[in-house]
Amino acid sequence: MLRLACVICVLILFLYSMEKQILSKFIKSEALKLGFSACGIAKADYLADDATYLRQWLSEGKHAGMSYLERNLEKRTDPRLLFENVQSVIVVLMSYSPEKLQNPALPQIAKYGYGKDYHPIIKQKLNLLLKQLNALPLEKPVNARSFADSSAVLERRWAQRAGLGWLGKNCTLIHPDFGSFCFIGGLVVDVELEYDTPMDEQCGKCNLCMEACPTKALEDPRHINASKCLSYHNLESKEDIPLAFHSLLSNRLYGCDSCQDVCPWNKKVPKTTIEEFKPNEKILNLSTSDWLRMTEEEFAVIFAESAMKRTGLKKIQKTAGIISKSI
Repeated sequence: MLRLACVICVLILFLYSMEKQILSKFIKSEALKLGFSACGIAKADYLADDATYLRQWLSEGKHAGMSYLERNLEKRTDPRLLFENVQSVIVVLMSYSPEKLQNPALPQIAKYGYGKDYHPIIKQKLNLLLKQLNALPLEKPVNARSFADSSAVLERRWAQRAGLGWLGKNCTLIHPDFGSFCFIGGLVVDVELEYDTPMDEQCGKCNLCMEACPTKALEDPRHINASKCLSYHNLESKEDIPLAFHSLLSNRLYGCDSCQDVCPWNKKVPKTTIEEFKPNEKILNLSTSDWLRMTEEEFAVIFAESAMKRTGLKKIQKTAGIISKSI
């Protein structure tokens, strides 16, 4: 009887393992069908090292004026606190590497701003993925919380844990095939799945990203001082760009891709096939004078579906004014 009981236990464990494997393969397959470039899965757990680092980073004021990063610190480092019985983190990537670039003489826009705003696009696809998951004959519905740069989730760390790349010295996630020009999103779910193996860092001795940073905001590998970062100043900050950074700004109007542009892993990546992220010609060809003459009405029309509308015309025109004096 004891031997039979053991056999039954082994069989149950085998079937349970197979169920996790099948479900995980289904999730990844459906994610790719929905247009995601890659998908991986990690076990939800407490990020002890990240919690220590984040507390130190915040205490040093390296987050500049982004005070929202001080909130929900426990949830940021432990997704199991987001809701009851969290088990897994499903992470997806969407490549936005553009086939066409701006004329380098024009005010430069970070490449993620070339196309449509990624937030609603990723969220919509994640909702579809969850809907397809819950259409399966499961024991109970899967509860989930989606994220796409809008929740208390350390997205790049979870992407690394889900086997989708490693954190480069410029703090971006680098996928071996798609490089770092990728949006990250995902689902925190209350179902146990088969987990991927985290990827080791593959930057080696390369420091090109750190050397390319115009303000030396990358003070150490994987350690950024946001108060020095041009992307923070021309995107996030509510204050005017400090005078000390005016000459270093050059023609960077919106964001800064300097550290990513020099990364060897971005040199031969496939260009995005996602229609929504293909460059908007109206955005690519704007000159400094075009920006300075633009009205709020024109801005609302051109950037109706762009992430740039969040920064607003007033701030962008202030940056354009600085640029006009330096180019």
